[in-house]
Amino acid sequence: MRLEGTSGHPARKFLQNGTERRSSCVLKHLLAPVAAGALVLSALVAAPAEAEPAPAAGARLTNTAHLDLLLQEVRPPAAAGHSTYGSAAVELPWTYADRNDDGSYRRVGGGTYDAATNTYGQGAFNTDDVARAAVVYLRDWRQTGSAASREHAEAVLRGLAVFQTTTGPHAGNPVLWMQPDGTLNPSADPVELPDPSDSGPSYWLARTIWAYGEGYAAFRHSDPGFARFLQGRLRLAVRALDRETLRTGAATETADGVRVPGRLIVDDAGASAEAVLGLAAYTAAAPRDAAPRRALTALAGSIERLAATTPQTASWPYGAILPSAASRTSWHAWASQTSAALAAAASAMHRPALLRPAVRDTAGFEPDLLAAGGADNLLGPTPSDRTQIAYGVDSRVQGLLAVADRTGSRGVRDLAALQAAWFFGANASGAPVYDRATGVTFDGVQADGTINRNSGAESTIHGLLTMLALDAHPAVRKAAVAVHGLGARDGLRVVEAETAATTGSVFTPDPASTAESAWSGTGLRLDPGETATFRLGRGVHEVEAVVQQVERGTGTAPVSRWSGGGVRRTLTSTVGAQGITATSGALAPQTIGTVRGDVLTVRAVTGAVRIDALLVRPEVQRIAFSGGPTLLVDAGHGGAAAVARGDRVERYRADGSSAGAVVARSGRVALPKGGFALVR
Repeated sequence: MRLEGTSGHPARKFLQNGTERRSSCVLKHLLAPVAAGALVLSALVAAPAEAEPAPAAGARLTNTAHLDLLLQEVRPPAAAGHSTYGSAAVELPWTYADRNDDGSYRRVGGGTYDAATNTYGQGAFNTDDVARAAVVYLRDWRQTGSAASREHAEAVLRGLAVFQTTTGPHAGNPVLWMQPDGTLNPSADPVELPDPSDSGPSYWLARTIWAYGEGYAAFRHSDPGFARFLQGRLRLAVRALDRETLRTGAATETADGVRVPGRLIVDDAGASAEAVLGLAAYTAAAPRDAAPRRALTALAGSIERLAATTPQTASWPYGAILPSAASRTSWHAWASQTSAALAAAASAMHRPALLRPAVRDTAGFEPDLLAAGGADNLLGPTPSDRTQIAYGVDSRVQGLLAVADRTGSRGVRDLAALQAAWFFGANASGAPVYDRATGVTFDGVQADGTINRNSGAESTIHGLLTMLALDAHPAVRKAAVAVHGLGARDGLRVVEAETAATTGSVFTPDPASTAESAWSGTGLRLDPGETATFRLGRGVHEVEAVVQQVERGTGTAPVSRWSGGGVRRTLTSTVGAQGITATSGALAPQTIGTVRGDVLTVRAVTGAVRIDALLVRPEVQRIAFSGGPTLLVDAGHGGAAAVARGDRVERYRADGSSAGAVVARSGRVALPKGGFALVR
């Protein structure tokens, strides 16, 4: 089965049978599955039934064996407007690999399978995974000198070129899907937008640019002829990017009254970031090539501008770079390579200012994310989908290491190790999801600890990208593999509005998705004069209320008064003009403040106040890593944390710079305002 939406934003979801499938969807479809077709056995590859224990700290982690087994040699038939370099067979990774009861894997395509024609509704191979597989082999070759990875990199890049349309009005854009025999499938079933898939900007265009850019940089000296071919194809892709994104529409748009950049690939910073990774690699190797450099400048600048709209680390989204210009209320870990991209662009263009939002997204946001439980699939704005996948974790690790490399921050480097430890057991299952012996990365972990033991191309690729990064950072690798589980956690909590003692009414949102974000469950409606009282538990809390806000000028503005624990605050729940967002208004957090004590009461003053939940964070958040340190995170006021006497506490400011290490001589230690600490 496969979940499909209607645009080029890849996500991952677990179906009832535990099978993870690639879903292309806009935010309004993140929680709206669409039926898809059956899966059929295509090939068997051997693998153990269970992941092996974490490897020794000094052992190399990267093993491309499973990705190698996903590859298939293909000789695509001639197709108008499609060609490649040379005449040899190309190599392409199957999209999925479903695990059999004996521990082997069967390679699978997407969509309904027709045995009579040996075709899928979508296909066996897709551009997204082909491009990223090429990046794995390129990095492995450059890092280790592996002749096999060099050969795979060339064969996969040549396969990627077949997808790219070279003539006509859509020249430069790639088709997304290809059938097992190499026949391109421009219009998949179920439909994905754009349709045909080469008719407009897309995630797969961004990833094609990523692979071409890194490919050119890798081959320019060892095989100049092939490098020139990749250069020509990258320039062709950049012309499509320029034609359909960088020179169309307004440079600035509005989203719920906030001015946002209007020229991101599919309005998405995540897609744009993956193009930036390739453009930065290319520009570093060919700095005088004007058009790719202009594209790099434009996309990196747009990501920087979007990041500037969320500068505060003390309130949601806690300094994170939002993935979409079209939603002010959703964040997801997958495709969150914006920090890595900004760091790469800063180096390639010698623009250190691009690092500032990347530092905020890593040193500022990452501690909150880890303390909340890690790289979730969706914060919308509550943790709406707590499934965690390799793509999300790797995206975070890449950004952390890129920032640490360029700033020298030991604190950010240590955060990278804690995030990467997800692969070795620091996840909800408590078990490793990467097996060094086979190169298998499982397809994800649900919030209840259930592991999806399939191992498709995307999971395999991003597991390997993290392993390559760890192998390039031996100290981080040693710290990551030492961690084997999660201990006690006291971080972000969601207090559902319907649990309050109230004179209001509980309702069920229909649909649960607002087209930009998602209700966490049922909601609470308070009409004027009605009240609700929440119990927060003992201690000092930073509290935000997730409230349905009304677009100003479209209806009565909801007004509510909040009191308790030293707080007296009146909230007017409105946002500005809808602009490019999907719906009028927004389900968005509003700051209540610091509540000292258990009880918080709200009374509706004007209009209908619709509350989804409270986001509650302790004054100092903490999470323990088994085999590693305990992470402490200050909520923004410079609090003091309880520690054991004799503990070594390494403290860092919100920008990742050191605030000094101390050995605790009493039961408490002061934390930098908005900073974090590691207790060893």
